[in-house]
Amino acid sequence: MHPAAPLAPPPRPPRPPGSRAALVAALLCVPSIALLLLVELEWRPLMDLDGDIARTTHRWAVAHDDLTHASRILTDWVWDPWTMRALCTVTVVWLAFRGAWWLALWIAATCAVGTLVQQGLKAAVDRPRPSWPDPVDSAQYAAFPSGHAMTAAVVCGLLLWLLRVYGVGPAVWRTGLTLAVVSVIGVGLTRIWNGVHWASDVVGGWLLGALMVALAVATYTYWQGSRADADGDPRTGEST
Repeated sequence: MHPAAPLAPPPRPPRPPGSRAALVAALLCVPSIALLLLVELEWRPLMDLDGDIARTTHRWAVAHDDLTHASRILTDWVWDPWTMRALCTVTVVWLAFRGAWWLALWIAATCAVGTLVQQGLKAAVDRPRPSWPDPVDSAQYAAFPSGHAMTAAVVCGLLLWLLRVYGVGPAVWRTGLTLAVVSVIGVGLTRIWNGVHWASDVVGGWLLGALMVALAVATYTYWQGSRADADGDPRTGEST
């Protein structure tokens, strides 16, 4: 008698649409809320660390005029929130032109909600910005979270996701990823270097921006997965 063939393992059930992004969002919630609470409660070790970093970078900024001038150009023009919003607007118009109306609206709504969350948290936390007798730059309104850092994280994160959705080639993906990483990290560092944000403001902006992107991707992917659209691409909703 021949031994019975081993039974094949049962097939894995399909992963629910958006489950990976939902997991990322859940993981990002923990450090985002923790940092928010520590800032609100003015946890002394965090405040001391912020102060040490701010004093050191401000001393460097005062001593290196050329670097500070370049930092101001980058933060005020290249990576300014309005520049990022303009980039998002161009992307939304391009998606609408291609017939991906729902995706265009989703991107626009995510950026708008991100701005509202950012401004709401600034008003609620009302954290003072660093103050210097010899400032190299100035900024208005409350400090936490950094609007520059959060806006860059939201816009660049959404654009990277779109590159994945449209299945661009490796060269385009690597270029987009490099530009996004440099922009998100760079704008945060310029805000600290210019002395207008504490380091935890920038980290908070990065975390909250990434959380907004993860939530947007999770909800959009789940909605698209449960929406049988026979007339379009299930990934983008484009007309075919």
